[in-house]
Amino acid sequence: MLDTASSPGALRAAYEENGWFTAPTRLDAESVAKLRARVADISRQDRPEVVHEKGSDAVRAIHGCHDFDDVCGRLVRLPALLGLAEHLLGEPVYVYQFKVNMKQPREGAAWPWHQDYAFWSHEDGMPEDRVVNIAVLLDDVHENNGPLKVVPGSHRRGLLDGSQGADDRSHDWHNHVSADLEYTVPDRVAEELVAQSGTELATGPAGTICVFHPSIVHSSSSNTSDDRRAMLLVTYNAVSNAALHCKRPEFLVTRNAVALTPLADAVL
Repeated sequence: MLDTASSPGALRAAYEENGWFTAPTRLDAESVAKLRARVADISRQDRPEVVHEKGSDAVRAIHGCHDFDDVCGRLVRLPALLGLAEHLLGEPVYVYQFKVNMKQPREGAAWPWHQDYAFWSHEDGMPEDRVVNIAVLLDDVHENNGPLKVVPGSHRRGLLDGSQGADDRSHDWHNHVSADLEYTVPDRVAEELVAQSGTELATGPAGTICVFHPSIVHSSSSNTSDDRRAMLLVTYNAVSNAALHCKRPEFLVTRNAVALTPLADAVL
């Protein structure tokens, strides 16, 4: 499991300066296998939490699994993940979002440049970006199967042009989970940021744990390989930063802002 005690000061410094880091150790193989099995089972179900690629039956994402699946429900309370989120945010937290983003072999479509906090601020009334995304790679991820791409340090710029106004948006939640995202960072702005700071990829073997800031500018390419890319994302929000007017489906935005308590046995 993740050893957050190894260098907590360094992890917080990396998060504040770069907006992301790869954790020093990984989720164990048995836990990854359990999660992969649950994801496979849920993906076959006909339920609104399962989202497909546009014009295809290929699963793009599943949402809110922690509310109806016991393994996913235990994952968010693992002391390692929960403790890391509390350490980075400095207070008790709750799960704001839970999802598994999938990129099926040769089918998984790209995600355009965007900032997660744009959606949470405009759509849900989240006061500040005092949130942290903790991602677990459920597959081996490499540069050809659509890894997360981040612009390090871009979170310190705040919300960027193209993510500001919400008056002319459709506010259709389907446009928040598809390749046609409602809030994006214009290519011109993203290109300027990339020229200044470069990009980094969240790659690694299954079980790798990556952490990234809600305001970091990020994207991902299409999956051009024969290897699936599944990335589980737990978004922890500070209890004091609860969203003010959640109208999107509860499987996208958790209403229960009660602080999580860690598992006693720390086993999935």
